[in-house]
Amino acid sequence: MLPTKIIAIALMCAASWLSMTAQVPDSVYIFSYAESGKSGLRLAVSDNGVNWTSLGDGMNFVTSDFGSWGGSATSKKMYSPRLYFSNGDKKWHAIWQVTPSGGTYAHAVSDNLIDWRPQTFFRESDMSKYRPTSYRKVDSREAYINGKAQYGSVQKISKAEADYINKRIAERKAADARHGEQAKDDPTRFAGLKDVNATIDITDNSKAISDKLIGIFFEDINYAADGGLYAELVRNRDFEFSSNDRHGWNPTTGWAIEGAELTIDTVAPIHPNNPHYAAIDASNGAVELVNNGFDGIKLTKGEGYNFSIFGRSKGATPGSINVSLVTPDGATAANATVKIASKEWRKYEVSMKSRINADSARLVVKIPANARVDLDMVSLFPQNTFKNRRNGLRKDLAQTLADLKPRFVRFPGGCVAHGQGIDNIYDWKGSVGPLEARKPLSNLWGYHQTRGLGYHEYFQFCEDINAEPLPVLAAGVPCQNSNHAAHHTHDELTLFGQQDGIPMEEMDAYVQDVLDLIEYANGDAKSTEWGRKRAEAGHPKPFNLKYIGIGNEDLISPAFKVRFKMINDAVREKYPDITVVGTVGPFYEGADYIEGWEFAREENVPMVDEHYYVSPGWMIHNQHYYDNYDRKGPKVYLGEYAAHLPGRPSNIETALAEALYLTSVERNADVVEMTSYAPLLAKDRNTQWTPDLIYFSNNDVRPTVDYYVHKLYGNNSGNRYVDSKVTLDNNDDAVSKRIGVSVVTDDKSGDMIIKLVNMLPVNVNTTVNLPYSAKSATLTRLSGSPVDKDVKPVTSTLKVNGSAIPTTLPKYSMTVIRLKNGK
Repeated sequence: MLPTKIIAIALMCAASWLSMTAQVPDSVYIFSYAESGKSGLRLAVSDNGVNWTSLGDGMNFVTSDFGSWGGSATSKKMYSPRLYFSNGDKKWHAIWQVTPSGGTYAHAVSDNLIDWRPQTFFRESDMSKYRPTSYRKVDSREAYINGKAQYGSVQKISKAEADYINKRIAERKAADARHGEQAKDDPTRFAGLKDVNATIDITDNSKAISDKLIGIFFEDINYAADGGLYAELVRNRDFEFSSNDRHGWNPTTGWAIEGAELTIDTVAPIHPNNPHYAAIDASNGAVELVNNGFDGIKLTKGEGYNFSIFGRSKGATPGSINVSLVTPDGATAANATVKIASKEWRKYEVSMKSRINADSARLVVKIPANARVDLDMVSLFPQNTFKNRRNGLRKDLAQTLADLKPRFVRFPGGCVAHGQGIDNIYDWKGSVGPLEARKPLSNLWGYHQTRGLGYHEYFQFCEDINAEPLPVLAAGVPCQNSNHAAHHTHDELTLFGQQDGIPMEEMDAYVQDVLDLIEYANGDAKSTEWGRKRAEAGHPKPFNLKYIGIGNEDLISPAFKVRFKMINDAVREKYPDITVVGTVGPFYEGADYIEGWEFAREENVPMVDEHYYVSPGWMIHNQHYYDNYDRKGPKVYLGEYAAHLPGRPSNIETALAEALYLTSVERNADVVEMTSYAPLLAKDRNTQWTPDLIYFSNNDVRPTVDYYVHKLYGNNSGNRYVDSKVTLDNNDDAVSKRIGVSVVTDDKSGDMIIKLVNMLPVNVNTTVNLPYSAKSATLTRLSGSPVDKDVKPVTSTLKVNGSAIPTTLPKYSMTVIRLKNGK
């Protein structure tokens, strides 16, 4: 019950609007506000300006994109929004403060208060550029929404406008309900449902589709690189850890010392990119420098390990250091001696063979009494790496990736590529060349990147597994969630978010870096600068780069557009055969998706990168998502996607939702040319994001159920899609949407591959009618209950008599039938 005095005041305020009511017939009041720093733009309506009804039950009609995620006052917050209806362009303009200081503002435009264009951020001094000069009358006042006082703006809209908003809200709620469907509710949803009978008639009609549909996206998240795929066993080998990587870290992190203090020096380092090193003074007795690796060092009996170190002697006599691998119980698994003989930096190497198995060994470097040495780049690698390459990859992890048979690899990341602020953009040049000269980077996921796994190694891995490389470079702007100061930072606008982009006076040099990358990959080893550098790194032949990604989930802002255009134009002019992959934001809908697509068409970008992490229900109900995409416009790379349930598990439900959705993607693979699940790898106890495709520790690799779905697709790809007709004896829409069929053929093998997905809680008795007679096939099946996490596919031989293949699709299953040579 509101106090009488407050009601009286509200009625007086409402009376002042009577003239407006006469001017705008059949209208209502609309109140726009934000709970300062705690919500986005919210709306309420009233017939009399007193009694207000929240639109969408407190729904945020637009939220602020400025700043980083988190709980700070500058983390995507909205303060004091003002809503204007322009008499000029007849559009709604929302303007709000993005920080409590009031010095930085955001501006967004909408035709209908539901669909908004991308936000622009500006300084208060530029307000006149964004606020309409003529607009519908608006008044600032207080209103009570659900019994709580809010301060905002009041104006009039027609009832037709209000009805449209309510209609869209209702549609969104209905879609949310569909997308929220989960298998746990199937017993109720499908109560009484009997086994379904299905007939699948495969036709002679087919179309060409992409032969690169299934790939992988490698991002250095969850310790995917250092401590993961990159086989280096020493943590902080370069003494370059810092508080920029993580609060409390420093150059000694990961190291322990016995017999002296661990002193870090920077005088005359190996290389300016690697300025810190350990200065060891053993004048008072022998000193032991100890490193436990990444949660311990795993050793395998009988296998060899390559130890290397950069050192220089500062004493009168050379320092002979003892290197040993020691188990937790004190046993020495391997040992060797290295003599630091030079007073200048030199690299010393020695090999050791482990005499025992150990899960958590440590590296001990013993410096003898009276020696004084400087040490850096302390490294230990297993000799048994993927393809036996030096500075190579962890064999079991790399093989697990290769087993997917990916047609491409996107690297070095999404957010990692455009970095935490301009100065943290992943500069590819700092990731190639001698290891001691590479430039380490802070990883925005909260740890350190040695970049021993750099662009050269990524290219080499792609070649080793016969996959196309797809490097991703920043589009001249950093991650839209940045909050780290850069060299040009001087106010809030250049500190947070896109930071106004790389200063335009520096963009020519950045564009040249992009062109130089293509030259590094493809340039002649004798006649080009970067081709020679590739050859010096051990690869004279070109890597045959065909694709390059520019940008990742960026706000499609003016700062982004002008910089992307500079890069895209330069690449097209010098390397017209390179396919540039653009970006259309982080979601499957919304401002950046719409603006990104419009911009891509304007600039004739050949391919764009779509991302969406969605519920299984979304995948069930959006199997026609790509059916109406323009086949003459930019192609699609679905670069990041996954099915997410509450709690983020990887189980049969998420895996089958992805399998079901991929049947529709494969059907549309004439426009969707590439797809990759994300994220790819996650190390136990070092995970920033779930779910992931593959989990691992130092001792094991554990592919998820989702991994096996993508392996079934990767190992059973085709280059032609074959039309088929599916007939069910049950016409329930909820039933038909949970049965997926895709038929492809592979010209190389001549095989026909039939993929069948059943997300129902009952069996589907299926007859597949072929356009020819066949004798045998292989059948691979993945099945289980929706919550199962540890199931694997099982393959068997399927006898076929004639042109009909009868088979039962078990409840919650994926089945792949492969007919050799199409017969």
